[in-house]
Amino acid sequence: MRTSGSAGGTAPPAPMTAIRFILVFGVVSALMDMVYEGARSVTGPYLGALGASALLVSVVTGAGEAVALVLRLVFGRLADRPALRWTLALSGYALTALSVPLLGITDALWIACLLVLAERLGKAVRSPAKDTMLAEAGSAMGQGKAFALHEALDQVGALVGPLLVGAALALSGSYGPGFLLLAVPGIAAMLILFRLRRRVPDPGVYEPSAAPPAPPSPVPASPVPAQDTIAGKPAPMPRQYWLYAAFSSLTMFGYATFGLLSFHLVATGLLPPSLVPVLYAAAMGVDAVAALVSGWLFDRVGLKVLLALPVLAAAVPWLGFSNSTALAVAGVLLWGAAMGVQESTMRAGVAGLAPVARRGSAYGMFTACYGLAWLAGSFVIGLLYEISVPALAVTVTVVQAAALAVFAVVRPHASGMEGQLPSSGNETT
Repeated sequence: MRTSGSAGGTAPPAPMTAIRFILVFGVVSALMDMVYEGARSVTGPYLGALGASALLVSVVTGAGEAVALVLRLVFGRLADRPALRWTLALSGYALTALSVPLLGITDALWIACLLVLAERLGKAVRSPAKDTMLAEAGSAMGQGKAFALHEALDQVGALVGPLLVGAALALSGSYGPGFLLLAVPGIAAMLILFRLRRRVPDPGVYEPSAAPPAPPSPVPASPVPAQDTIAGKPAPMPRQYWLYAAFSSLTMFGYATFGLLSFHLVATGLLPPSLVPVLYAAAMGVDAVAALVSGWLFDRVGLKVLLALPVLAAAVPWLGFSNSTALAVAGVLLWGAAMGVQESTMRAGVAGLAPVARRGSAYGMFTACYGLAWLAGSFVIGLLYEISVPALAVTVTVVQAAALAVFAVVRPHASGMEGQLPSSGNETT
């Protein structure tokens, strides 16, 4: 934990409460979610309209997620430096706010692909810093509740953005106006973020203050090593952290992207393009509910709540890639539920398994692991989609069964942290 240099080693009072900080940051994320989730809701059919194949759509959208996740390894290390966190957050949000509207003025497939990747790069730049600051504020109210509340607010934007894009697409008959419209919430998000930075320049004030110093003694006390250091060096990530990363990577290897799901819906004529964003918005609503429920359960039972993730992910291809509109819609909604668990509770688990001073690196390495797995899986899933949908569904089921086996055998949740670390703010090293 960080403390100020004031006498007694206590942190200065925070300029706003922890829950208010999380709420305001949630508003920023909601506005920016309108931008990038609005774009992501039509990325698959948009690229398809520009001439992309199913394999290219799967690879580009999977590569986008990999960029957003793997590069956090770099930006996570930078986020370990408190002085850089706000700079990283602002830069990452700005890149997303710029790249999405530019999609509205291009009709070249290669440029569109680059802009999709640029938007995801913005997420890579900002996310470790954002997650670290949220984890600091979450120390005062419980990590599971903090991340779940933030994710739920995220999903307000994720619900509204696709609806705006769907309405613009229905009225104009083209994708461009919808992308251009998303510049408005992007600008609003940046203005609020700058204001929040001025109010709370150091979210480390939300970490529990250091214990008061002991009374003077004629015999000097032996120094006690800090929890997040060993012999003056940063503590290595614990074994449980790496086991958790292995389980998460297997799960994401067998997780289809919405880009391919939406491509399937339009290519097979199951839904018109203007209704795809509406379905995506519904999936984001399911995402929000799943995030709140899983976050609440996480603070009570720990990482075991993540056992639901492989089950949900395994069901998605059987339903989402079917030739029935009703089944495909159900598959997309299950995809949204899995995303809610993955984006909220999976992140909360990292905070309880990593040393405090290395949370930025922990988030970076963790997301790099499952980001690479997601990229590899996207290639395999896209290739199998073009060969045989049943083979795709069977492969995903086998992969998710392997993820469940890893979780059951290595038990990354059996470290005495269940239901207590996220809410207490104490980290296991």
